[in-house]
Amino acid sequence: MWKALCIAASTSVSFTQGFGPLALAPMFPYYIQDFNSTLPDVVKFTGVAILVLGFSNFIWVPLSTSFGRRPVYIFSQLICFGSSIWRARANSYSSFMGACVLNGIGAGPAETIQPAVIADIFFLHDRGFWNTLYWVFYMGSLMVGPIISGAMSLHVGWRNFWWFNTALIAVSLIMVIFMFPETKWHRLHPDEIIKQIKTEKVSPTGSTEKVPVGLQDADKLGGEVAQVPTHGTMPDLSAQATAERDPYLGKGTPSKAQWRLYQPNAHPFKTIILDLWIPWKLFAFPIVEFAAFVTSWSCSSFLTLNLTQSQAFAAPPYNLNPQDIGFMNFAILIGAMIGLGTAGPFSDWISARATRKNGGIREPEMRLPAMIPYVLIMMLGNFVVAFGYEQKWPWAAIVVIGFTC
Repeated sequence: MWKALCIAASTSVSFTQGFGPLALAPMFPYYIQDFNSTLPDVVKFTGVAILVLGFSNFIWVPLSTSFGRRPVYIFSQLICFGSSIWRARANSYSSFMGACVLNGIGAGPAETIQPAVIADIFFLHDRGFWNTLYWVFYMGSLMVGPIISGAMSLHVGWRNFWWFNTALIAVSLIMVIFMFPETKWHRLHPDEIIKQIKTEKVSPTGSTEKVPVGLQDADKLGGEVAQVPTHGTMPDLSAQATAERDPYLGKGTPSKAQWRLYQPNAHPFKTIILDLWIPWKLFAFPIVEFAAFVTSWSCSSFLTLNLTQSQAFAAPPYNLNPQDIGFMNFAILIGAMIGLGTAGPFSDWISARATRKNGGIREPEMRLPAMIPYVLIMMLGNFVVAFGYEQKWPWAAIVVIGFTC
């Protein structure tokens, strides 16, 4: 139950933080009129928010590693809540741009924290499904936002869309406060255990302190921890046998400490500096570089579709209204649901098959071959949209084929 509540609250944050920043595309004509601006000027509303959103994770991720996921979710949602009210009340171009920048700062955790929460509470073999669920809701929010904003801006005005967005964020914030106990837990490394035992073995008075059972042997305090093969000694790990050994399995509840505003950290600055350094270090690996490129390419392709919708279809020969342009995002949403609905299970199957061939040892790279068909489909979509825009193809061809791919 608590895992379900945690993931529900976490998913609500991912959805609401992605819902607003990319919902502007169908509303561009209204912003041009109300703020006396040009199309390139109002496109910057989205571009600046997304740029700030990406780089804000150099703040949020180290904080989540140092002090926990819960404070990051709470404070980021408070920032998004304030920025949404600011957007609804903005009366000038510069004021609305300021709200966009603040929204970008607050919405960063939507892109990074939920995968960490999934790793905190779910086993390795289940994470493909849960990461797919996360991506469905996060990318889905980016696609549903323009659909709703286009219809609302046409019928009740663009300001009401931002009040609706404010209400969604408020509900998500309440869910986090009451449904999301801290999921990050620091498991002691063997080196830390050894260091702790060495410092506690002898007290300042010279009397011997109690040493944990199994570690009294002085030979085990030399600084090395040996790995012992357990194939012959492992107990039965079937669900029934495990439940019989542990009657509390599946019945636990969060401790009071997990409801704190933040988790204390003995070395916060060390943790933050390490988190700032590791991403750059990982880019030295070609596999990480490739996976990051494909992910960023897919997101950039979607962002390009989002920013060019009004530019392409509000002008001749299409002359479509904001609601019709917003509804075109249904094609992106359907394509994403097909892709996301198949990618997780397909990736799990590919990696499980490769694991069996590798003697039961799983490597992260085993998921990469599952990307091949999706990259090819994405390339097709890029070509159809590019040529369709340039040659003024029928809108159905561009949207149904290009947007969906």
